[in-house]
Amino acid sequence: MFGKLNNPEIEKLIHSQFIGRIGCHANGQTYVVPVSYAYDGTYIYSRTFEGMKIDMMRTNPQVCFEVDDTKNLANWQSVIAWGEFEELKEENSRARALQKLQDRILPITNSETMRISPQWPFPANDLNDVEGIVYRIRLNTKTGRFEKNAGEFFYAT
Repeated sequence: MFGKLNNPEIEKLIHSQFIGRIGCHANGQTYVVPVSYAYDGTYIYSRTFEGMKIDMMRTNPQVCFEVDDTKNLANWQSVIAWGEFEELKEENSRARALQKLQDRILPITNSETMRISPQWPFPANDLNDVEGIVYRIRLNTKTGRFEKNAGEFFYAT
């Protein structure tokens, strides 16, 4: 069965994941890239370094964000959201965003890009020392879809 996710289901899915994809578009080029994130119900928070994604979002702050949970090809959920990129340069807002990223509950196995400091899994000694560009995306519009197949069918040959 295919269907649409309602608002509480959309929020639950965004909150439950820690990897999403940002779609950005500038100068006639579109770019989609996975990011590690935290979500507070209004904003997606992330940290990165200089590169194509940041260049494009600085040029055109209107972005798309996608997150999904795929159990198998017949059981999945997906959310697409549209929003606006904002680079956090001011010390207090940057530190609040980094704290949200630091407070995430991450899987035991994860990547360097998910860890905001070399002290991980322990908190960074000083959030002002965390390198990189910290940003947030204010999500304005969200939509979600799902497929659910309670029974798995196996065919004998």
